[in-house]
Amino acid sequence: MPRPRASLSPVKPAKKSVRTFMSKRSGSCAGALRMVERSPMRKAIAPAIASFKALLLMVVITSARSIGYRAAGNSRKPANGEEFRTSGGDPVIVDCFVRWLPAFSMMLVSTISYIDRNTLALLAPSILRDTHLTNEQYGFIISAFSIAYMLANPLWGRILDRIGVRAGMTAAVSLWTVASALHAFATGFRSFAAARTVLGFGEGATFPGSLRTVIQTLPPELRSRGIALSYSGGSFGALVTPIVVTPVAAAWGWKGAFWFTGAVGALWLAMWAALSRRPDLARPKEIGVESGHPRWADARVWAFIAAYALGAFPAAFVLYQAAIYLNVVLHKSQIQIGVVLWIPPLGWEIGYFFWGWVTDRFTRAGASIPAVRRLFLVLTCLSLPLAAVPRAGSFPVALAMLFFAMFVTSGFIIGAVAYATSHYSTRHSGLIAGVGAGSWSAVVAIAMPVVGRLFDLRLYDAAFGLATLFPVAGYAVWRALNR
Repeated sequence: MPRPRASLSPVKPAKKSVRTFMSKRSGSCAGALRMVERSPMRKAIAPAIASFKALLLMVVITSARSIGYRAAGNSRKPANGEEFRTSGGDPVIVDCFVRWLPAFSMMLVSTISYIDRNTLALLAPSILRDTHLTNEQYGFIISAFSIAYMLANPLWGRILDRIGVRAGMTAAVSLWTVASALHAFATGFRSFAAARTVLGFGEGATFPGSLRTVIQTLPPELRSRGIALSYSGGSFGALVTPIVVTPVAAAWGWKGAFWFTGAVGALWLAMWAALSRRPDLARPKEIGVESGHPRWADARVWAFIAAYALGAFPAAFVLYQAAIYLNVVLHKSQIQIGVVLWIPPLGWEIGYFFWGWVTDRFTRAGASIPAVRRLFLVLTCLSLPLAAVPRAGSFPVALAMLFFAMFVTSGFIIGAVAYATSHYSTRHSGLIAGVGAGSWSAVVAIAMPVVGRLFDLRLYDAAFGLATLFPVAGYAVWRALNR
């Protein structure tokens, strides 16, 4: 087949192809949305409809860009905002949007992963009531997810470092999308635990895939901001889950909410099928140098694990227990919880960008031990107010304190990743991300049944106090290993 003639604009020749692509891949989704919009519940589920439309728009945009590149006959990868030449010799400048599109797609997939995992936490009061599960059993269900997530993170990290994000993320997201939808069939402890296990294994690729994508598609001077953007999808997902899922559950029940999460994952896969055709998202070649391989005997690996896993534990505590605490202790209904539960994760989202900026300033000359030590000391002191949440005098004050706790948590994640990536080759970025997220999940798996037991015994002061001790322990271990 003859090669298409070069064009100054790689997008224009693709309009017809994009229209055809979308009519085939998303026509049924768009038709379903039109049916829902005409239903009597259209006002209640407006946020969910908006989310579907946003993802459909991303499918259109990424399809246009991907097809446009091929139509222009580009052989050079269009990344990093660099200039490349078409077969006709005309220079084309890849705009800022296209440069950041892979990182933004990773933000979207991490958003979806947190919507999938947090739907259970959000709807826990209703699910526990309907299925007669105890808080302790709920804690073990969370642990099933966390153990699978823990084991899968380093495994997916190695897989993505070897086969690339194009095939790896397609396989992982397909797996967890099916698992998320299967929650709708769960009726008790065993079925929920099984569904959460598969979900956790699939979602183990989220952050290794995010870091690997940023490393492949952005130059070194933009990677810190790229990491902040792609990782922030987790906090954004936790933020939007109550806004989007609550009206869906109100309209169709908690089973319908899980069907909804599966549909959102399918839409991302359609977008990724178009975007991942970019040359810079192909199977990676050698990146970085051979030296700098993380080894378990290296004290720096364990220092990284301590800062990440222990320092960030309050995020899991708030995500999984806030809804139950607000329902049982502060006597808020499921609808009332859904209205306000986006507030704590908003602190997590803001914290990613704020602490990313602070980390850049603290480590301007490199992530030196003294610079990172100062950062972690500040974060440890700021994490202490979480213990006082049960003593909060009002509902708004409790929400504000949960907001602040998650704001601080972001700093431990960003600081730990900056510390690790400054010591090890970027060739192993997927493994580094997997070790960090996997170790965090291991801590969650061990601690959450204990937290659930404390909640069953109504020992809320002890539960919040325990969560507060984790960042303190993380800083102490990190400092001891970096003397």
